[in-house]
Amino acid sequence: MIMADMAASPNGQTRHEPVIEVRDLCNRFGDHIVHEDLDLDLLRGEILGVVGGSGTGKTVLLRSIVGLNTPASGHIRVFGEDLIQLSARARSRIEQRFGVLFQGGALFTSLNLQENIAVPLIEHAGLKRPEAEKLARMKLALTGLPPDAAVRYPSELSGGMVKRASLARALALDPEILFLDEPTAGLDPIGAAAFDRLIVTLRDALGLTVFLVTHDLDTLYSTCDRVAVLSQRKVLVADTLEKVAATEDDWVQDYFNGPRGRAASYAFRDYLEKRNQEQ
Repeated sequence: MIMADMAASPNGQTRHEPVIEVRDLCNRFGDHIVHEDLDLDLLRGEILGVVGGSGTGKTVLLRSIVGLNTPASGHIRVFGEDLIQLSARARSRIEQRFGVLFQGGALFTSLNLQENIAVPLIEHAGLKRPEAEKLARMKLALTGLPPDAAVRYPSELSGGMVKRASLARALALDPEILFLDEPTAGLDPIGAAAFDRLIVTLRDALGLTVFLVTHDLDTLYSTCDRVAVLSQRKVLVADTLEKVAATEDDWVQDYFNGPRGRAASYAFRDYLEKRNQEQ
């Protein structure tokens, strides 16, 4: 669940060093500039929510960090190494410490779930198929899927199960940093809330650092330690939700303090009150 500030993080740490440092990042497509001199830190152990209006480049930023988009200029330091300056081999070594959940899931439709999750284990970890599929079944269980899901195909699954299976594949190589692109998109409110709880549980249990692109206010309130707002080609603000919501900016005020933002805030406050009464 969301922490009021970094001092309240569940792992007991009060300060986290950056595992990702983005500096002076510029992304452009032809004459269209998406990001210009963008700076952002991702701190070890946190769940960072990234929000912004349409066209602000939330997914472009994620893809730039994970190596699927080449920035025009700038620096992306991960674990102290500048990805943009590294050789392809050295960059690949670092990127294997990433897990990525794409918005569409990106599962292979011709493979069942355990085969899907075994692919990176065979290709990158060098495991034999029987061992890889055994580990794949463990990853599926980790995300809350039943044992019989392992031999089912993506077309046979609900949207929520596809999300969990895709998350299991993102966790296949035991990543240190998990990237999630709109993970609750397309889920009903109950499924989205369950997925939010799963993200926090896995972060706490596995010691993950999470970079989360979302537009879902409920997800922000229930999962994120900090929130970064993209606006005008840059990061307008990156701070706790309370401080971000107080930022004097028209989009921020409409987003966080409009009717939906107030509803999400009230719902989260009710949840906290009930939790405190039970303790």
